[in-house]
Formats: sequence, C-alpha cells, structure tokens
Amino acid sequence: MTSGDLRYEALCRAYNYRFIAKPDHFVLARTTQDVEAAVQAAVTAGRRVTVRSGGHCGEDFVAAPDVDVIVDLSAMSGISFDHDFGAFAIGAGATVGQITRELFHRWGVTVPCGFCLGVGAGGHISGGGYGPLSRRLGLSVDYLHAVEVVVVAADGTVSTVLATRDDDDPNRDLWWAHTGGGGGNFGVVTRFFLRSPDATGTDPADLLPRPPGVLHIAEVNWPWAELTEVDFVRLTGNFVRWQLANSAPDSADIDIYALLNCVHRAAGDVAMHAHVPDEAVGSYDRLTTFLDAVSDGVGVPAVVRRRSLPWMAATRYLAVPETGPFAVGLRCKVKSADLRGAHTDEQLATAYRHLTSEDHQTTYSALEYIAYGGRVNSVPSTATAVTREAVLRTFYITLWHDPADDDRHLRWIRKLYRDVHATTGGVPVPDATNTGAYINYADIDLADPLWNTSAVAWHTLYYGSNYSRLRAVKARWDPRDVFHHRLSVTPER
Repeated sequence: MTSGDLRYEALCRAYNYRFIAKPDHFVLARTTQDVEAAVQAAVTAGRRVTVRSGGHCGEDFVAAPDVDVIVDLSAMSGISFDHDFGAFAIGAGATVGQITRELFHRWGVTVPCGFCLGVGAGGHISGGGYGPLSRRLGLSVDYLHAVEVVVVAADGTVSTVLATRDDDDPNRDLWWAHTGGGGGNFGVVTRFFLRSPDATGTDPADLLPRPPGVLHIAEVNWPWAELTEVDFVRLTGNFVRWQLANSAPDSADIDIYALLNCVHRAAGDVAMHAHVPDEAVGSYDRLTTFLDAVSDGVGVPAVVRRRSLPWMAATRYLAVPETGPFAVGLRCKVKSADLRGAHTDEQLATAYRHLTSEDHQTTYSALEYIAYGGRVNSVPSTATAVTREAVLRTFYITLWHDPADDDRHLRWIRKLYRDVHATTGGVPVPDATNTGAYINYADIDLADPLWNTSAVAWHTLYYGSNYSRLRAVKARWDPRDVFHHRLSVTPER
C-alpha cells in the first residue's frame, strides 16, 4: 500500500503523533506467509523494514525517517486454542483488550497483561508485559510456551521458526529472547502460544490461570491545593514503604494491587486506585488496612470511593482511555525506573517541586508508582530475558497535542527524571534502590550522554547481565541486523 492509497495517511499515524511514518509502502499482513513475502522482498531489495503491532512505541523505532517498508500486523489478531499444540494461539496483532476479553469470555482464563487495552501483543509480550494481576500471577512471558517468528538468515533467506520453552528444543534461545528482549530485535513475531508452565490435561480452561470473579476497588484522591511538600513526601513515602514490606512472593497481600498517580498539579489531583479480589479472605478489611497505611500522617484527608465490579467490567473501568477527543493526536514521551528500595525524602521532594512547577501547563504529565513484585520475583532473572527483583515500577509520562510544545514537554520530563536520579548520573543505575528500567517504556535518553552521565550503558539498565546472551541470540537469528532501531540489541561479533 503506497501513498496513492486512501488508507496510507491513516496508517502513517499510530498512538504517538510525535513520529509520523512515511515509508514507501505498508504491508497489511494477514498471514505468516504475507509477512515472509514482505520481509523477503525488503531484504532482497536492500530496503529497511520495520514492524508494527499495536503502534504504541514511545520512540521512533517503527516510524524512523529511513524506514522503507512497515509490516502492519493489526489484521493478524486471531485468538484460538491450538489442540495439537495444547496452548492458546495469540496473533501478534491482537490487542491487550482483545486478549483479556476473548480468553475470559471463551474459556474463563486470563494472562497477566496490561491496563492499556489498545497495546498490541507483539510488543507487549516480547518486552515482558505486566499488569494488575502480575503480583499474584507473574508476567505475561511466564506463560509463553512458544513463539512463531519470521527470521532472516545470514544469506538473506527468510523463513518461519517455531521456538518453544522445551529444554530439548534447538530453537529454545529464540523463545528465551522473546521473554523480555523487546520487539523489533530478532525477527517478526507472528504468533504467541500461551499456557501455564505447570499445566496438565487437555481442557483449555485448565491451561491458564483464572481471573478474579469480582474486584473490590478503591479510588482515592488527595486535592493538590491542600498538599504541602511535607504531605506529598509522606504520602508517596507511605505508598513505597508498604510495597517494599508486602511484595515478597509469599506475602499474604500480593493480591492487593495499587497505582499511585502523581499527576502534575495543573492537570488534576494526586490519585490512587487499588483493588483486591472480592472473594479473597478478608479482602475488604485488608484493603482498608492498606488505605490507612498510605494515608497515615498525611495532613490532607483522602477522598475515598469504594465499589465492587465483575472482572471484565473492572478491566474496562480501570483501563487507560484511548478514545475520545483527548486521545486523538497525542504526542508523548515516557520513562521508567524499577525499584527494589525506597526513594529518599530528598528524591520525593524533588518530584514534588517538578510536579508543582508553575511554568509547566500540561494536558497530562505524571509520575506513577505502580505495584509490582510478588510472584514476578519467584522466577530467576536468568530464566527469562526480562530482569526480576523489582517490587515497584515507576512510570514517567507527559502528553500533549501541539507540536509547538514539544521542547517544553521534553525538557520537563527529562529534568524530572534526571533530578530524581541525580545521585546515580540521572538514570536508575542498578544498586540497592534501583534495578534498572523497562524496555517497553523505551527511552532513547538512556543512551544519550547528555542525560545519562552514569557511564552505565543503556542496555545494562534494561537487561542487566542478560544482554550478552541476547547478543548471542541476535547473532544467530538476525546476523545481518535486519531488525534494528535506536535501542536494539546488536549482534555479537
């Protein structure tokens, strides 16, 4: 599909309008064979090819100016149960919302994936996708039984490989690379096959975990107009300390999930949503204890609303909105840092100053503290490409619409992140407090010495000691470095 096609301009724009794609043509793939043909044609002609699943990349990894061909997988969104393979087959173009809805409606099961329902499986799963159930169920990749990938050999020949987690599979290293190695690195994923690693039998309803029947939800607000710096430091500190104390894999409260949204004062109140399975023992009282712990010593009364909703209704209710005028034409920049220790009061006070700065008027800018850990950390870091050991994920985001505001928003989020991590060179260098960053919240600033003065390489922040193994996988499966971007794994030479 070229620029003469009516659909071309629509396809040039994905979620992040900072990057408008202008390839020579798009390929709207519907089958694995379509993907093979598109990649082979690009390789033979010496043209740069990238792939899009849901289109939520925070950087220009898909829409870079030198890209000639974009393979769009949105039509490859089928979800089925493969009886021969004994696993759920998920098309790489399926969205998180589709996966959550169809697995539940058709089989009564789920996987722990995200709360942004429009994100595509291709990037979400391969980057080590997580979500509100991860504390009690682990990560999406903990259920990855196999992956189907279109790859390019050293001689330029394109083929499709099925790689499984089986110890005797000669392609197992390719499976491992897709358990957190990130999208756009090794080939084009066309299908994921999901099942619990310890599942037995043939009934699909027994081969993935079941979600809660009903979630008991608390929504909490603290008005910015009344929050002093002391209050903010106390509030965020309470949230972090509770997570550190209650996020071991055997904790009695790993079924309590919460997200503390410290949105800029110009855009709203500090808010939190938390939930626990309604059917869990002592759910109401345990959530009350958590809410009291977060509010303890804060001089501003919390406004609390509580309700219970069935699983799918709660999923939609708590999802990141992606429709309506606000969501059209968004420009965004994101960053992340994973924590295994507490931010200091000085770091929290630094965040407060940026979040209340008078010179930053914003559509939406925020620092979020997201509950993590629990069963995520029952798996060794080397067992998957995504690293473990974090108990909290911090997510930095700023959204806007006008291109004229680009510099202002980029400067704000970069300075916030740099100043929070000032003692470690402006980035979350792995230490007693940090474990690094999350590749699905891609941030090219980590590779920029202007913003990363730590002398610690970006790939250490994302992959830790797993990076050398990822390079070896890259050398085997993409030796020509066909699939690359500004934070891609480089082949071992």
